Amino acid sequence: MSNNPDRNSQVSSETEAMPPIPSEAMVPDFVPEPPAEPAAHLGALLRKAEDEAAELRDAWLRAKAETDNVRKQAQNDIAKAHKYAIERFAQELLTVRDALELALATPNATTEALRDGVELTLKNLNAAFEKSKIVEIDPSGEKYDPHRHQAMTMIESEQPANTVVQVFQKGYLLNDRVLRPALVAVAKAKSAPETGEKA
Repeated sequence: MSNNPDRNSQVSSETEAMPPIPSEAMVPDFVPEPPAEPAAHLGALLRKAEDEAAELRDAWLRAKAETDNVRKQAQNDIAKAHKYAIERFAQELLTVRDALELALATPNATTEALRDGVELTLKNLNAAFEKSKIVEIDPSGEKYDPHRHQAMTMIESEQPANTVVQVFQKGYLLNDRVLRPALVAVAKAKSAPETGEKA
């Protein structure tokens, strides 16, 4: 310090007029909040993703089980369809059987009564065939068709070659599919007369 009292007082008044310089001890305790912990945020996202994955897995398992049930039911339906496919036709045939049994059970039946019974039975059988779309193949006079006819023999005839001239057994179609081909005799081409002379 100097010996000049005025200088000292001047310095002390300057010091009093100046605002105090803050020291580390005087700084308020304002500490910025640290950023949220990223692990907590990621943990919440992970739990959400796991929940969604569990829901999707559950939905997938339910859909798979439903698909398996539908497949098994379809297989059962197909098996039943195969097993009972002729049920309706079999019911129609029951009337035919009843008519045959009735004809046989009639004591002292005359030939005419038996004939009437057989005609009634045939009528019932034709009705059953018609309901089941079974159609008779009777190819007399038609051109031979190897898809519907089975040739048993060839016969010389006045009819054109490859014409059915005799039916041994009728054939049957089921919805345009051959159940049994007709057994037939087919006309063959006439052989030319021999013109050669024996020497």
